[in-house]
Amino acid sequence: MMLPQHLKQIRVLMLNDKQNLERTLFRLEQGFELQFRLGPSLQGRRVTLHTNYPLDGQRFERHNFRVLAWNYPTGREDDSDKFCSLDLQVAGSYEYYFGYGDTERSGSGYIVVDPVLRVGPDLHVLPLDCITIQTYLSKCLGYMDDWPDRLRVAKESGYNMIHFTPLQTLGESRSCYSLADQLTFNPEFSSPGQNYSWADVGALVEKLKKDWNILCITDVVYNHTAANSVWIKDHPECGYNLVNSPHLRPAWVLDRAIWHLTTRMAEGRYEAKGLPANITNESHLNAVRSVLWQDVFPQIKLWEFFQVRVDGAVDQFRALLQKGSRPNLAKTGGEKGLRIIQDPNYRRYGNTVDMDSALETFVPHSPSPQHVEECCGWLREKLNALNEEQHEIMKQHQEKAANCIVGNIVYERLEDHGPKLGPVTRKNPLVTRYFTFPFQDMALEQEMQLLDQPGKACHFLAHNGWVMGDDPLRNFAEPGSNVYVRRELVCWGDSVKLRYGQGPEDCPYLWAHMQKYTEITAKYFHGVRLDNCHSTPLHVAEYMLDVARTFCPNLYVVAELFTGSEELDNVFVTKLGISSLIREAMSAADSHEEGRLVHRYGGEPVGAFVQPSLRPLMPSIAHAMFLDVTHDNECPIQLRSALDSLPSSAMVSMACCATGSTRGYDELVPHQISVVKEERFYPKWNPSASPTSISEVGLQTGIISGKQALNKMHQELAAQGFIQVYVDQVDADIVAITRHCPSTHQSVVAVCRTAFWDPKTHQYNSNVPPMFIPGKIEEVVLEARTVERHAGSYKRDDRYINGMPEYTVEIREHIPLEQSVLVKKSGVTSKGPSEFVEEITFQKLTPGSVIAFRVSLDPRAQKVVGMLRYYLSQFSPKYKRGSMAEDNPPEALQKPLSQLMSKLTLADLNVLLFRCDTEEQEDGGGCYSIPGWESFKYAGLQGLMSVFADIRPNNDLGHPVCANLREGDWLIDYVSNRLIHKEGPLAQVGQWLAAMFSYLKHIPRYLVPCYFDAILVSTYTTALDATNKLMSSFVQNGSTFVRHLALGSVQMCGVGRFPALPPLSTKLEDVPYRISPITGQKEQCCVSLAAGLPHFSSGIFRCWGRDTFIALRGLLLLTGRHIEARNIILAFAGTLRHGLIPNLLGEGRCARYNCRDAVWWWLQCVQDYATHVPHGIEILRCPVTRMYPTDDCEPCKPGEMEQPLYDVIQEALQRHLEGISFRERNAGPKIDMHMKDEGFNVTAKVDPATGFVSGGNRFNCGTWMDKMGESERARNKGMPATPRDGAAVEIVGLSKSAVRWVVELRAKGLFPYDGAKVLRDGKEVLVSYSQWNQQLQQAFEASFWVSVDPNDPKEKCPDLVHKRGIYKDSYRASSPWCDYQLRPNFTIAMVVAPELFTVEKAWKALEVAEQKLLGPLGMKTLDPDDMVYCGVYDNALDNENYNLAKGFNYHQGPEWLWPVGYFLRAKLYFAKKLGEEKYSMTMTLVKNVLSRHYTHLERSPWKGLPELTNENGQFCPFSCETQAWSLATVLEVLRDL
Repeated sequence: MMLPQHLKQIRVLMLNDKQNLERTLFRLEQGFELQFRLGPSLQGRRVTLHTNYPLDGQRFERHNFRVLAWNYPTGREDDSDKFCSLDLQVAGSYEYYFGYGDTERSGSGYIVVDPVLRVGPDLHVLPLDCITIQTYLSKCLGYMDDWPDRLRVAKESGYNMIHFTPLQTLGESRSCYSLADQLTFNPEFSSPGQNYSWADVGALVEKLKKDWNILCITDVVYNHTAANSVWIKDHPECGYNLVNSPHLRPAWVLDRAIWHLTTRMAEGRYEAKGLPANITNESHLNAVRSVLWQDVFPQIKLWEFFQVRVDGAVDQFRALLQKGSRPNLAKTGGEKGLRIIQDPNYRRYGNTVDMDSALETFVPHSPSPQHVEECCGWLREKLNALNEEQHEIMKQHQEKAANCIVGNIVYERLEDHGPKLGPVTRKNPLVTRYFTFPFQDMALEQEMQLLDQPGKACHFLAHNGWVMGDDPLRNFAEPGSNVYVRRELVCWGDSVKLRYGQGPEDCPYLWAHMQKYTEITAKYFHGVRLDNCHSTPLHVAEYMLDVARTFCPNLYVVAELFTGSEELDNVFVTKLGISSLIREAMSAADSHEEGRLVHRYGGEPVGAFVQPSLRPLMPSIAHAMFLDVTHDNECPIQLRSALDSLPSSAMVSMACCATGSTRGYDELVPHQISVVKEERFYPKWNPSASPTSISEVGLQTGIISGKQALNKMHQELAAQGFIQVYVDQVDADIVAITRHCPSTHQSVVAVCRTAFWDPKTHQYNSNVPPMFIPGKIEEVVLEARTVERHAGSYKRDDRYINGMPEYTVEIREHIPLEQSVLVKKSGVTSKGPSEFVEEITFQKLTPGSVIAFRVSLDPRAQKVVGMLRYYLSQFSPKYKRGSMAEDNPPEALQKPLSQLMSKLTLADLNVLLFRCDTEEQEDGGGCYSIPGWESFKYAGLQGLMSVFADIRPNNDLGHPVCANLREGDWLIDYVSNRLIHKEGPLAQVGQWLAAMFSYLKHIPRYLVPCYFDAILVSTYTTALDATNKLMSSFVQNGSTFVRHLALGSVQMCGVGRFPALPPLSTKLEDVPYRISPITGQKEQCCVSLAAGLPHFSSGIFRCWGRDTFIALRGLLLLTGRHIEARNIILAFAGTLRHGLIPNLLGEGRCARYNCRDAVWWWLQCVQDYATHVPHGIEILRCPVTRMYPTDDCEPCKPGEMEQPLYDVIQEALQRHLEGISFRERNAGPKIDMHMKDEGFNVTAKVDPATGFVSGGNRFNCGTWMDKMGESERARNKGMPATPRDGAAVEIVGLSKSAVRWVVELRAKGLFPYDGAKVLRDGKEVLVSYSQWNQQLQQAFEASFWVSVDPNDPKEKCPDLVHKRGIYKDSYRASSPWCDYQLRPNFTIAMVVAPELFTVEKAWKALEVAEQKLLGPLGMKTLDPDDMVYCGVYDNALDNENYNLAKGFNYHQGPEWLWPVGYFLRAKLYFAKKLGEEKYSMTMTLVKNVLSRHYTHLERSPWKGLPELTNENGQFCPFSCETQAWSLATVLEVLRDL
């Protein structure tokens, strides 16, 4: 079934280049969707993603990969949103890998999909965290007829899963894990006259599942078979024998020698040497060592297996020299150095010399016999040295072997916790044998001759075992390992290690046999436990589990891994799809460590945040099966005390994962039940069994009644969603564990008093500290104490596995607190207005007791949370559970939030979402600041959202913001109050928030952060939806990236307390008005565009002509904000003076007319408006109210002088053609502290020869590169760093665009002027616009192109050229070399006036710019090869360096973002003209560059793109964090795509 989109769980995995995640575990559930998306390093590349997850209805084949198709939710040209998806419906382990270009695999990983387990007649789901498992040693179950009575103990004790050790025929050692035949059901389970089969087992397993709600799993043992397995005698190739593994021959020789030592010691033949059969002390151990070194090692000469027979080799070499042989160069490659070839059959002196290497290395001076002999002498010397080296290596192996042998003897015969085997006999040899020897003993010399008889040597099979600290991914029996000869194996003498090779073709019989075994198991059981998983070859386990899953798709796979590292564990978990890893409570040395394990193995913290359904896929740790004891552990009663069984079990039961135990633990069996030696039977179930009964158990036995209650509680907690966990170490022995349900806010708190030490010998503290439990205690779920009783003392029975009768459990369940025996009294204390705390004092919480309370919030808080969840459920159904409707809701909450938000304008949304500190200060406020931390970046919701985006996924409840929320309501009130004080719809949103927050203030403080975040996220996403609806279809249907950038429009465009724009004509329609907060009069409140945050956001520094019009197309026109764009264009038009548009607007009254380019950017925007907006051409007739109708008048009042926009445009063009020259008003330090006097003289004119607009002088900077020197120390004060006087290339491009457009308008009759009259040589002449247009077209490349040819006769200043194939930055600057500097400005001209450029030349220049100027986010503002280039901007640095001091290099290297937009747009435009191949390469580049902007934007707490970065994309602390034109130009690139 398809879930509705908001309920479906979607996880997103970002693919990054060269990222191999084989050792990272990603766990998913069936029904989840997994989306793969491209990380920044892959965007723009043609990535192909492969997976072996099968198509619907097809069988899983591990090596069968298919390509996943990309989904393009917003069209094919934007990589930020495209994804591949998998709908996960089948359990197992799946691999994915991806590549691009010629690389097939540039990254890979695995995902594991959990199985879904079902039980009962209705097949209801058993969640993995509900599992409680009990292990049974199968051989102790007796006849199968008795199994139900013995297994009923598991059912009655509350377990829902049984683990059987293997049910196959056992080997002669009788170990549960040494199987004689993997395929037969053990006949000893059939009573006389019966012959049970696997089908009968299957029927029983089904019955347990249906009638008892119990699932069954069993082990699979792939590593070894019993040494007496019949089939291994017929198929010795299935083990490691001396024929297929000749490298083991030396180890076998040593093993036989040690066996002969055993037989001689047993016969007392070494007593004379101080070595009796019974080893009891240190001197006996020393005697063992000396016998090994004096008798054993010298006799067997193991080093000979690795040596060369020197005489034979020298003779062979001599013969070759005498024949005059030359070395084979193909083999030696002319390299000197003697090579020894290891004998593949490992015979004594079997190693040989590679004669080619000998001939290459030892060359006689001449062929004379004397020189030949001399040469042979050298070889002999070298070979003797090499043999000696082998002797030394073997000596080291023997030292290790001696240490291991002695270590083994110490453990088996001397140590207290060892088996104390007693005297050496053939039955209990000195050490376990490493190899089988299926023949009569004979003398060692005779046995050595068997080595050369393959028919016999193939039956000497290596035993299995384990190696301490070994790499689990390496097979210790394969060549290259010396484990057997160094005696490092802790050996299992009853089992033979199996040799699978690389695949079924290497050992067909073994693979087929084990496949059958796997099929039987998977057919009849619900799951498997991989015994000894860490030493099972991975490829074998993979293959067998794939087989198993074809029989049982939801196979539950459990394993124990002792790899010693979580990363290595993950290799097994991910490749095999292991569902749960066995974890042992017995690994904890004290209650504190046991508590840490409960915390580690599952659950999220109490009060954790609500995570969105669509979220990143996070690595996880393997799901745990946490056992209070495993069948391999030592007995906890011996290690701890009998009293600890109950409290430690309770701690395990409170863990949020699968849990379990081993049969015998609950019955207090006071010893380990040995998997090898135990032959007695388990007692049967009898509800009325007496405490002294041996053959039967009931609820009175041991801690069974306690375990039953704990298991029931464990299952209920998991089933009811108590997924949050808190572990509190109350004192040295008491641990309190809380499980909390995040939707109902119920908790269960279990207080466990452990007894790791026997109270008879250990003094426990009699004062138990009181406990404070927040909330209202509803009931005592259970209270239980382990108590002594008079039922006799423990005596080991011979027939039944019996426990200690002297203890039982006193238990009471579901009682009111008053009736508790363990609690003395409780009192309610209130902690603040919203929290109840119950204080509990204990009286009988003795070691070995447990009490669990069910706690809910106090009634008022419970009701308030319910109402809060009710109002939140309008945003997501996940709040429905635990919600509660209100009888008479407050007025503010009666309408859904989306309805309130739909009334907001984008200017309102600017207030709701953004506004940095300085903007907020204009209104008398500021951004919220947390003492000891920092301030939020914005006063609006985005400020909070940026911080919570990091807190939420990591559940970082310790963050200062969370602490601030728990401590008081200050932040909560701040959020709603700043909106309530506004008027209209914003105030209504504020009231809605205030009403929601009024509930928030009455819930326990530990829950405030998560519910505050829930309200915040809901409000924010609703605001984003409202924003989207007000924008153009380009944004509404655009990718996430487009929408992020479009938010920049909301971020930058706002209305402040003071109007930033001069008034518009009152004749215009759709001009917004308000009552002034200062004068109380009606005034216009048009949106203005900030240049950047935080530095250019308020007051007179908010609005700049140049910045506004570079950003206007991207932020206003493309986003559909046409009226605001029109208002800004017309407001600036009203300030035209001297034919120029001001740079610093200063509301028009403080405007500075000191830039030559703003007017041309303004004209470009008028053109863009007219062409982009429906009926946009009408703007030309809109009235403009002029502030300065003449150059020298005082500002006019609004409406005093109005004219249509086309007249203003004509004036701007005419004034340039006439020539502009004036001195700035108030010239001097009042308007510019740094400028020299000449800098205040402004000139701009059209050069009659070329049509280029040029102007400026070397003391001012009239383009965007406008840094004025400020340092007296460095003597750059008053000197512009980049005057760019003459004709700047982008101004030439912009003027060409404007003139071309005017010509086109005139032709259509839409513009009343075809030129301008100017005085030339005293005569008035008409300069026609079409003539100007043609003049620019003809002059441009001739004047600006720097030829690739060094001898180009057209180049007037060849000595100034240092980059060829580029366009100059300016023409006829006062410093001629500045013309030739490589800067990114020519790309602007390419976009606005592409007709000026020849395609091939343009492409060449763009290639140079890409190679030299393109950085990670921005464009270098100067060629890095230029002598004054410096890429790091530091405005605070003042030193003697002219080129750097006080940030003089602002535009001399640092990487500005906005030119990248023009560079990429130019590249796309010309690539299209050059054909498909160039275009597709350019697309890759563009997407790759943009992906870095996308990543920056997503991660930026400002949600913006910076003004500039330092070189190579490094952060620049002096840059605006978010800049209007940076966002706008990148958005324009996406529009071009």
